[in-house]
Amino acid sequence: MDKKLRKIVIAGVMGGISIFLGATRLGFIPYFSGASLTIMHVPVIIGAVLEGPIVGLATGFIFGIFSLIQAAIAPTGPADVWFVNPIVSILPRLFIGPVAWLVYRAVRNFREIPAFVGAGIAGSLTNTVLVLGVLGLYRYLPWKLIGTIAVANGLPEAVLSAVLTTAVIASWRRIETRRGGSSV
Repeated sequence: MDKKLRKIVIAGVMGGISIFLGATRLGFIPYFSGASLTIMHVPVIIGAVLEGPIVGLATGFIFGIFSLIQAAIAPTGPADVWFVNPIVSILPRLFIGPVAWLVYRAVRNFREIPAFVGAGIAGSLTNTVLVLGVLGLYRYLPWKLIGTIAVANGLPEAVLSAVLTTAVIASWRRIETRRGGSSV
């Protein structure tokens, strides 16, 4: 398959998975006290690691657009009103893929699995830090609460993201390198 077409397909599939995870609410894992861990950003990270920063950027854009639309037409809580602002819902998501890709590229020469783990953690923390940072800059939330959310939700999400990213990409790479395996 042509490399350019492959990138488009991977970006579309990963974007579609993000939308599916959000629309079905499967991308939100109940955690405690009504809080949820999100895995919505994992397809963005996977797309970036598999096909590079542009695919990560495109998939992050799809994730961000979906987040904005979902907040506008099917809000699930009072905080959704903040995500109608594209600076909150879209802008931070554009950085998830490129940051994950940079970490993956920096670590992959040493070992592939730690590179997947690092990309998962970096992409997840990019989402957490930038979204919460924008919410703080707009004074939607007090900074003290943002720090608590970052630790209570952001760190477990980063661990979960690392596990899922590693599992999916390692499996994908094994399938891809097997004789008769996927060529996509």
